Amino acid sequence: MLQLGCSASEYKRRVSTVQAVMEQNGFDAFIFWNPTSVFYLSGFTFIPTERPMCLILGLDGKRTMFVPRLEVEHAQESPQVDAVVYYMEYPSEKHPMNVLAEKLTDMGYAKAKLGADADGYASSQGYRGPRLSEVLPETNITVMRDLIEQLRVIKSEEEIALIRESARWGNLAHALLQEYSLPGRTENEISMRASLEATTMMIKTLGQSYNPSSAGRAGASAGFRGQIGPNAALPHAITINAVLKKGDVLVTGAGATVAGYVSELERTMFVQEVSIEQRKFFDHMLALQDIAFEAIRPGRKCSDVDKVVMDYFEKHNLWEYWRHHTGHAIGLLGHEAPFFDIGDHTVIEPGMVFTVEPGLYVPGLGGFRHSDTVVVTKTGIEFLTYYPRQLKDLITG
Repeated sequence: MLQLGCSASEYKRRVSTVQAVMEQNGFDAFIFWNPTSVFYLSGFTFIPTERPMCLILGLDGKRTMFVPRLEVEHAQESPQVDAVVYYMEYPSEKHPMNVLAEKLTDMGYAKAKLGADADGYASSQGYRGPRLSEVLPETNITVMRDLIEQLRVIKSEEEIALIRESARWGNLAHALLQEYSLPGRTENEISMRASLEATTMMIKTLGQSYNPSSAGRAGASAGFRGQIGPNAALPHAITINAVLKKGDVLVTGAGATVAGYVSELERTMFVQEVSIEQRKFFDHMLALQDIAFEAIRPGRKCSDVDKVVMDYFEKHNLWEYWRHHTGHAIGLLGHEAPFFDIGDHTVIEPGMVFTVEPGLYVPGLGGFRHSDTVVVTKTGIEFLTYYPRQLKDLITG
């Protein structure tokens, strides 16, 4: 049976990689504020609010969580967290950053050399406070913001297995979405029904082995996010609870959260019938995605993939319908680096996981975009999503 979570050895590998960086830089400890980085190294998921939290990783590999009192028991539940220290509340009589300075001093880091992914906590939810360097003025702090993001670029076999499982349940949610996409129904009604049924089946099938490890929505989901009819010409539309009409173009999205990992499946569908104009743009969109798939090879650059897509736009005089780059990496977050963008020259390597989603957006008519999640292999790509892509399979009713 699939292990729905990363193993202790996987976490040990990640910590060991960071330890090697710490040794190279002479760090005594490393402070991680980014919630995704904390989860990557410890498996601890939390809801970021005004209350600062961080992971203190010692050179010896010990992982200590610094949390508010309300998170103590929660943090202690994580088998990958070795110790928990806490403050009472934010802002309280003694600011949490001053408490952190005391805790770090007690751990022997008052005059140490520390690495950090930021010089303190940041939040859009009302947090105000001093920097780490201000509360520990004698500590040498080096900020390495992107350390964990760089490590996450190449996915392990365990990570790929979890993304593959996510794609499996996203596929089910999308199948239900297509089944229920009929004239007269509202987008929210269709989305909620498909998502609930897929999630229910997912939980029944996986049982107690399923743990989303997500601070957001658990289970499987599928919907339109407002991309219905002419409104589908907005790539990042917002739900408008549209009523589906015969002939509408639909741009969909589906996925599932599995042990913190996500996938992305998007399709362009049509409500019962397709016009000649819609078919024309659908065919261009499919050709663009096929060209991108062929361009993804180890040793090439991410920018090369976007370039061949842009060449197609140029050749077929489609620039007025272009809105965004060809795709992005995906894993613990829906959007990760690197990007299939003309300005991203990252070399493509086996183990990278990407979405491939060039799109066309025609004002007054709608949007045309498929998105598939793929993993780079030694010779090309392997599809993790597998929903039908051809027009004949994407007409509802």
